[in-house]
Amino acid sequence: MALLSSDVERTIRFYQELLEFPLTEIIENRDYQGSNHFFFDIGNGNLLAFFDFPGLDLGPYQEVLGGLHHVAISVDPATWERLRGKLEMAGVPHHIESGASIYFRDPDGARLELLADHLGEMYGSRVM
Repeated sequence: MALLSSDVERTIRFYQELLEFPLTEIIENRDYQGSNHFFFDIGNGNLLAFFDFPGLDLGPYQEVLGGLHHVAISVDPATWERLRGKLEMAGVPHHIESGASIYFRDPDGARLELLADHLGEMYGSRVM
């Protein structure tokens, strides 16, 4: 999955510093000169990818959402609590559902969910 970033530095600060997902690589996008393709390690062998398209006015069209409802990312319960506190301290609007899911948006409007369960579990039950 690849999302759109309108500001690479802001996206890196949000995902790496606030959400603690390490930036793993930045490479030039082979399809659009001057554009970057960059990746964050979201755990469990998964990466979240982004593109930026400087100088390309996408107007009201945003690839970031398309048909996507939201990106759900599993984190262990201790990390979930820590990140919830960081979101609150940073003033990021969010909504907690069922005491185990935090819904919020990234700086470009992509809807995210942090789920307080280990990968393969949902609300304490194995799903895979």
